[in-house]
Amino acid sequence: MSVGTAARRGRAAARRTAGSSAMDAAARWGLAARGVIYLLVGLLALQIAFGGGGEEADQSGALRQVSEQPFGRVVVWAIGLGLVGMAVWRLAEALFGAAGSGGRKPSRRLVSAARFAVYTVLATSVLLFAAGEKGSGSSDEQSQDLTARALELPAGQWLVGAACLVVVGAGCHIAWKGLKRKFREELKRGAMSRTTRRTVDVLGVAGSVSRGAVFIVAGVFLGQAALASDADQAKGVDQTLRSFADTPAGPWLLVAVSVGLALFGAFSLALARFSRV
Repeated sequence: MSVGTAARRGRAAARRTAGSSAMDAAARWGLAARGVIYLLVGLLALQIAFGGGGEEADQSGALRQVSEQPFGRVVVWAIGLGLVGMAVWRLAEALFGAAGSGGRKPSRRLVSAARFAVYTVLATSVLLFAAGEKGSGSSDEQSQDLTARALELPAGQWLVGAACLVVVGAGCHIAWKGLKRKFREELKRGAMSRTTRRTVDVLGVAGSVSRGAVFIVAGVFLGQAALASDADQAKGVDQTLRSFADTPAGPWLLVAVSVGLALFGAFSLALARFSRV
């Protein structure tokens, strides 16, 4: 057998593994874990909007809420392992291409690689929390710490400015994808009833727009940190959400965004059921 033939067979075997039932289960578990986190963050943000903001409206706050419930530590472990599954799924997409048209384009693979990196960090953070580690603190502390480290580097302001553009661009893309209902390409719509399709459309549009808005505002804060060369200007999810209540619309804008994030959580749960993995 030639080296080229062996390599082709190896790649084919790897693709079959990436599309196996185990990978399917890992991806759906990961989508469900993401859904739970967004549901909890949305509910925590709602509490802040109505004056009961004792807990951070971010992943760390959501995990603390879960861990305080009966069997909460088991649920946290399940969420962490689900995010590991999400990271593995995104890695498989980066290596072998995603489902749907254009899934093997270099741009799609690059996005999947970026998602793999993000979910690897999130999964590690959740698993450390489940194991009893303190972790790296709230999203606000993490954001300011990373920004401070970046500003200390040569051309640090430019690096943070570039990160601002990336985060704002990601937020715009998420919102645009939701408004255009691009998520339909990822769904097994034939397996859904008409009512379910309409419900998932509402969840996908409202949830994606709210999630995109959070990314955009967080990116703007990064831009302010870059311009002022001040890491304290950077905000995590919690402070970004609280900033919506400081607008002329008052807490009602925060209410709308919070509901939207909870709807995105429900949308992720729907993806766990109907996604074309």
